[in-house]
Amino acid sequence: MNRVASLVLCLLFALPLAARAEGDAEERTWHRLVGILQYLEADYPLAIESQSAFELAEQKSFAAEAVDAARGLGPAAEAFLPRVLAIQARVDQAQDAQGVSQDCGALVEDLVLAGGLARSPRRAPDLKQGEALYRTNCAACHAADGSANLPIAATMEPAPANFQDPELMGGLTPYKAFNTTSFGVPGTAMPAYPTLSEEERWSLAFFVFTMRLPACEGTPPQASLERLANSTDEDLVKAFGPEHLACLRRKLPTVDEERSLLAAREGVQEAMRQGAAGNPAAAKAAMLDAYLNGLEPVEPKLSSRDAALVAKLERAFLQTRLAAESGSPHLQDEGRELLSLLDQARRGSGSATDLVSTMWLTLLILLREGFEATIIVGALLAALRKMQATQHVRVVHAGWVSALVVGAIAYVLGRHLLAGAQREWMEGVAALLAVVMLVYAALWLNARSNMSHFMGELRQKMQGALGRGSMTGLFFIAFTAVLRESFETAIFLQGLALDSPAGVAWGSLLGVVAILALVLFVNRMGYRLPMKTLFNVSTVILVATAVMLLGKGLHSLQEVGALPLVPVPFVTVDLLGLYPDAVSLVPQVVLAGVPLALVLLRRKGRAQRVSEASAG
Repeated sequence: MNRVASLVLCLLFALPLAARAEGDAEERTWHRLVGILQYLEADYPLAIESQSAFELAEQKSFAAEAVDAARGLGPAAEAFLPRVLAIQARVDQAQDAQGVSQDCGALVEDLVLAGGLARSPRRAPDLKQGEALYRTNCAACHAADGSANLPIAATMEPAPANFQDPELMGGLTPYKAFNTTSFGVPGTAMPAYPTLSEEERWSLAFFVFTMRLPACEGTPPQASLERLANSTDEDLVKAFGPEHLACLRRKLPTVDEERSLLAAREGVQEAMRQGAAGNPAAAKAAMLDAYLNGLEPVEPKLSSRDAALVAKLERAFLQTRLAAESGSPHLQDEGRELLSLLDQARRGSGSATDLVSTMWLTLLILLREGFEATIIVGALLAALRKMQATQHVRVVHAGWVSALVVGAIAYVLGRHLLAGAQREWMEGVAALLAVVMLVYAALWLNARSNMSHFMGELRQKMQGALGRGSMTGLFFIAFTAVLRESFETAIFLQGLALDSPAGVAWGSLLGVVAILALVLFVNRMGYRLPMKTLFNVSTVILVATAVMLLGKGLHSLQEVGALPLVPVPFVTVDLLGLYPDAVSLVPQVVLAGVPLALVLLRRKGRAQRVSEASAG
């Protein structure tokens, strides 16, 4: 019995390892296919131009290798096989050099997307390690200085690469060099180096780009590892100028934002492995970890730079997590698409924003996050003034000012203490608490609007109509209406402040001025409105805001895994708190429908009373 139990335990532990090994082997095949196509993209036109029989034969062998690799991937690459075969047919006939090169480049991009391939290292390569590896493994053929100026090199066909040659380096990227060291070049003296780890191969690949460059003097511009790994020297010169090339290649970045996105990427890959091993619970846990510890900490900064991409990422995370929870076979496809989006975000990571751009982004964020809260606070103030209860205005002011203080504390504490799951929990709970208080406020205002003798009583005994309980309620209404927006704004501004603290400061100043002007305008207009109109408009605003915050609060709790995902066909409007999920939509419909039903019932009752009075 003990032997059987031990065997079962061994099998259970071996399943994830086997799935991981299988996944790694498949990923290597994707990379191998991409690497071969990159060879053809760069070298096939040169072979056609030279009309060298040896080089043309070499290109034919590359094309045949590409077909074998595509077939080896099975159904996953079935859609791409006709395109690979079309490339092979032209290569075998030594035709269409430009077309083959363009088709290879386009196919590479599609394969990277389909395979969810990482085309950059997980952390900044160690150039000193790369130099030591070069001396040990490469200098015998390429020479110590990378020039390939050695007697043995003259005997090789084709000759070893000359890393001092600007023309050669102009068409080479570190990712291409990484693939070369990973798989070698069939039919040449360039071997593969399977004994080197992935980190060592990346270090070696990045090092060869420094060999023809002078020493770095100064600080390089901000550029992500994803961008550096997939850019030629010519690309970097065009983007940043020739004076920065040496520093870009010699001083590699360690960007916190990119590290977070890499953590998200590794979490998604782990979820894909667990899904393939038949472990949906572990796959779901890995997806939650990838989102909360990978994407969530950098989401504010990403949103300020590319809100559309962040929206795609969030949808992809939810879809992949749903596939993981249900054990769907589509997990692998959803995961690959998500990995591609993460790499797209990585390409832009580390890019700084100038003062003016940061200032305008800050202003827009403040206006966007503060608009609903401003309308609510303004409506409450206007209602109190209309009822001549101005002594309670200070309670409303104390509420929203307290919420701003909490936001300021969140800004000071930083994302390290209030990020990931903590932030989502905070936003979700704050939103649901705000819903309760806003519904209370709507009922409170609606009750006053239907009491014709309320104003007289209010003047005689204010304390009875707005007692201590009501004052506490007013405080919490104003506090919760502003709290979520205040907290969320603090997180967004902290991300922007990493690029331009001065821009955030000036933008915040303009935003505060704009919001104060809006409050004064709403307050003044509300004071001039008729009593019944004012209360009715205020009630609609409060209920609509409660419906919006209910959707956002429930969505936040879904993102931390506290609530399940139940997707339904619907649109996503984040600004209005609308998401295609029954867990948030159904309660929103109920919350919006109940006040409407009460209004209809009240009108029906009023009509019946009028009818009875007429009949009598």
